[in-house]
Amino acid sequence: MAKKFFWKIWLTPNNLTKEVDNDYIAEVSTVQYTMRNEDIARMIVNTRSELRYETILGILNERDAVVLDSILAGSSVQDGNIHISPRILGNWIGADPAFDPKEHTITVTATPTNTLRNALHNDVGVQLLGKKTDGGAIIGLVTDIITGSTSGQITSKGNIIIEGEKIKIAPIEVPNQGDTPLGVFFVDKDGTSIPLDQPLTVNDPKKIICTVPAQVSNGRYTLKIVTRFTTSSNTLLHDPRTIVYELLLQEGVVPD
Repeated sequence: MAKKFFWKIWLTPNNLTKEVDNDYIAEVSTVQYTMRNEDIARMIVNTRSELRYETILGILNERDAVVLDSILAGSSVQDGNIHISPRILGNWIGADPAFDPKEHTITVTATPTNTLRNALHNDVGVQLLGKKTDGGAIIGLVTDIITGSTSGQITSKGNIIIEGEKIKIAPIEVPNQGDTPLGVFFVDKDGTSIPLDQPLTVNDPKKIICTVPAQVSNGRYTLKIVTRFTTSSNTLLHDPRTIVYELLLQEGVVPD
């Protein structure tokens, strides 16, 4: 069955089995993005709902309040996707045990409904971006926006999406200045680095969108990012870090 969605994942070393080589756990790349009521309301409006954004958002917020009160009263709550149940964690020891905030935790558990479980099984596939290095900086996927190709095809003067970790150019790229120019480069078979000839459209830690330079044509290229970004734009590496994409890029055609 063809999948409708794909979760893009990184493989990260399993810290619980450090003595075992090549043991990894999966990390969904989009897990840090959280949909909120404002986002949901906008999506509903975009379906051409006759309800206004403010009305939808108000209903969603009212629902949250009702759900919160119900859970605080000790009730379970179920919608179309999630079943939420009250739960108390911790052991109760002794002939006359009492609640101890140091030993016991009042919380809830969330369990997917059959609808959500079936949708996950039938509609979601997995796309491996790669393994994270110790520093965590990596280019995992390059997508040609014009063709949608992720197999290495790029289009001269077209836009590409570069996805990864810690790939943001910081400080902003400075082509042909300094001992180690920063930015996105396409390295040809002779080792010549071709810098971008247009400003970055998106420059984020996990995503860069840029225009392929007009000089890139008729050949295969290595994608290279040079940046001092580490965990924030306020904390820069002393020496620039070079991140290289493992898949060769080829202008115009899909590589064999």
